[in-house]
Amino acid sequence: MVQKYQSPVRVYKHPFELIMAAYERRFPTCPLIPMFVASDTVNEYKSEDEAIHVIERRCKLDIDAPRLLKKIAGVDYVYFVQKNSLNRRERTLHIEAYNETFSNRVIINEHCSYTVHPDNEDWTCFEQSASLDIKSFFGFESTVEKIAMKQYTSNIKKGKEIIEYYLKQLEEEGITSVPRWTPPVACKSESSTSHPRRPVSPAINIPESATKEGLNNKEILNSSSSPSEPTAGTPDDKLDADYIKRYLGDLTPMQESCLIRLRQWLQETHKGKIPKDEHILRFLRARDFNIDKAREILCQSLTWRKQHQVDYILDTWNPPQVLQDYYAGGWHHHDKDGRPLYVLRLGQMDTKGLVRALGEEALLRYVLSINEEGLRRCEENTKVFGRPISSWTCLVDLEGLNMRHLWRPGVKALLRIIEVVEANYPETLGRLLILRAPRVFPVLWTLVSPFIDDNTRKKFLIYAGNDYQGPGGLLDYIDKEIIPDFLGGECMCEVPEGGLVPKSLYRTAEELENEDIKLWTETIYQSASVFKGAPHEVLIQIVDASSVITWDFDVCKGDIVFNIFHSKRAPQPPKKDSLGAHSITSPGGNNVQLIDKVWQLGRDYSMVESPLICKEGESVQGSHVTRWPGFYILQWKFHSMPACATTNLPRVDDVLASLQVSSHKCKVMYYTEVIGSEDFRGSMTSLESSHSGFSQLSAATTSSSQSHSSSMISR
Repeated sequence: MVQKYQSPVRVYKHPFELIMAAYERRFPTCPLIPMFVASDTVNEYKSEDEAIHVIERRCKLDIDAPRLLKKIAGVDYVYFVQKNSLNRRERTLHIEAYNETFSNRVIINEHCSYTVHPDNEDWTCFEQSASLDIKSFFGFESTVEKIAMKQYTSNIKKGKEIIEYYLKQLEEEGITSVPRWTPPVACKSESSTSHPRRPVSPAINIPESATKEGLNNKEILNSSSSPSEPTAGTPDDKLDADYIKRYLGDLTPMQESCLIRLRQWLQETHKGKIPKDEHILRFLRARDFNIDKAREILCQSLTWRKQHQVDYILDTWNPPQVLQDYYAGGWHHHDKDGRPLYVLRLGQMDTKGLVRALGEEALLRYVLSINEEGLRRCEENTKVFGRPISSWTCLVDLEGLNMRHLWRPGVKALLRIIEVVEANYPETLGRLLILRAPRVFPVLWTLVSPFIDDNTRKKFLIYAGNDYQGPGGLLDYIDKEIIPDFLGGECMCEVPEGGLVPKSLYRTAEELENEDIKLWTETIYQSASVFKGAPHEVLIQIVDASSVITWDFDVCKGDIVFNIFHSKRAPQPPKKDSLGAHSITSPGGNNVQLIDKVWQLGRDYSMVESPLICKEGESVQGSHVTRWPGFYILQWKFHSMPACATTNLPRVDDVLASLQVSSHKCKVMYYTEVIGSEDFRGSMTSLESSHSGFSQLSAATTSSSQSHSSSMISR
């Protein structure tokens, strides 16, 4: 497996020329890097005006590896080739390095660049990327990979220290500035007509935009906006090392690299706004910085947030009065670490009454709003305290907890809430203080604990009786001045006291069931599964020609082909049985097929849009102005199917066989609308508005650009 590293942008608050003077002192050896034994110049080139200086060195490294491994490999030292391309006119240095030793077994490539800060010409930026690919190494591939990554991480940490060491050395020698390069008199005319920022080193093809990082503008860095087609090197692609430390905390070089790479992947894949860096980092931490695992759960969460409009729950959803009166929880100042503090008087809360009066979905939505408010408070406290605060503390008072809290539907609701929160808000709980735990608590803990992540469980501190008042108790985590009055403190806490919910507010099972459906499916989107050999199709009847069919869909899993067909006659309605040729019911979602297997393309129906291939993660929005009345069919089809497969639907046995293969399953979430041509502009504005309410993920979308009629891309 290829290991990759991408650094954030590191800023030296010194001019480029002074940084170059410090950098040159690293050669031929560097005492700060003991493994760097020696270096010899093998090639060197200088232009006549001395603006260009290209030097190639052969570097000798003494890798810290077990002696047995060195003996097996038959070498004591490892040699690298490093090519430095300095352009004094453009004030850039590009570095390319690769291994010479074992180059047929191990492939190491590194690219570094020193450039002038885009907003301050007296500052210098540095960034680097590298890749490691071990093809074979005498059966010690895993060991060599660990040694290489350990050595590389160690050297990365010292990189900035080395430059600062030599800067201090220059200062002690009285060198605090180095004049900029100026063209010789004979070259001035040539220089005046030369084009600035021209690529210098042919060995490293770095686009011009790659040297322009938005490092000063923290709002740009922290905002999640990105163009509909981001290009490598835009300000949104870069993260400043100082910004990471200030807003995200101390990360190892490899952790920084994981954050930047996952962020770039989201930008390139989702074609729109991406989550804030703090949010991405939580998912990385939840999976120990395994990018593949973090990417999987993050993408699932982003789809979930879009489907249920969670990004806007604080602005669009008002908790029922019953919750405001009887839910005994609320925010209360902050702990000693600056984390927002949430107080929950669970023992005083009538969980059975709340579930009977509101249903499970209302409680779940209320908990989601609490978590969203917690994220907002973390951002505020980060600014107030001047250090990264990414989680909150929860104080749970269990006084009054008894067997009524173990009511089966209530426990079921609690377990589902825990499952949803664990999946979508990882690493947001910094500490959980459970106070005055009664004898019945172990029973509840036995039921709940298996659903709590191991890392989260380690953050639980449980106190029985009044143990929280002694050493190691509440005072170690919360200032005395803000301990709530009901826990013996002097601070008035505005958290509702809870109490029994009047039975007059209870609703029948039928009412709760209907309310559940209304609350949890409160979205204009529908979900569908697309299988290999079984596309999903939607029928739209058009009475007036020149009507406009609009669509908005997200490819949640797999790659699909999107088609639009027209037919003068209506397809037969899908059969009710789940095994019929026209309808497939599966646990993964709805799947409907309308085009009869005996229909022929060009005779029974026609294609009115060129096929559009959509990749996993894409958000697509577009429209089609109809030419004729009749029946239009929107089709989402498995990508790898031959084009002719639309005319020959498979038999039931083939479809059922394809369902057994998980890799042959795609999922889409879609919304369609038919409007009159005279209302086209206004309705699209409405569609764009509702689209922006799903999630920031799809603020910029792609569209069917091949439409021969009319299409529009939401801005």
